[in-house]
Amino acid sequence: MKSLVSSLTRLHNGVFGFFERLFDGWFLGLLARMVFSSVTLLFFWNSAKTKIGANILTPSTGAYAQIFPKKFEAAGYDADAMSALDTLIVLAGTYAEFILPALILVGLFTRLSAVGMIGFIAVMSIVDITGHGLDAKTIGTMFDRIQDGVIADQRLLWIFPLIYLALKGAGAISLDAVFKRTRSAA
Repeated sequence: MKSLVSSLTRLHNGVFGFFERLFDGWFLGLLARMVFSSVTLLFFWNSAKTKIGANILTPSTGAYAQIFPKKFEAAGYDADAMSALDTLIVLAGTYAEFILPALILVGLFTRLSAVGMIGFIAVMSIVDITGHGLDAKTIGTMFDRIQDGVIADQRLLWIFPLIYLALKGAGAISLDAVFKRTRSAA
């Protein structure tokens, strides 16, 4: 029996060791970036486009409604009644929706961009729950046997590849790796 277990262990380690060596350093970072981008890139870009007003420096009224729903309602949906800090936050959020997913896609400043997106998704989730008054079914809960809660399930799956990227980086097929090789050669 001990011989059988040893043989199975060697077979297991040989097969999976081969694949680990084959994909080491390039595959998981690339996969995490592609998964995150294929699922969320256009979502965030389309969301950001709705927040641009007359020009790139002017938020739309919808931007205030999305980011500060209760405060904007209390202001009578008057953008001029919002503070300069509110406008700065709205613009920063809008730019983040354009820039951070693009940086993750190409693998540039990946760790920082992933941390930024994790923070963005966390704030977005809090605003959705507290500001937009989502119901319990939409929020969902972890381990509830229902896999389509927009906040608990969907956003957890969005964040998982970002956590990998923040901890391990973009991998060998990325602009981060190109710049690292360029700096090392200089």
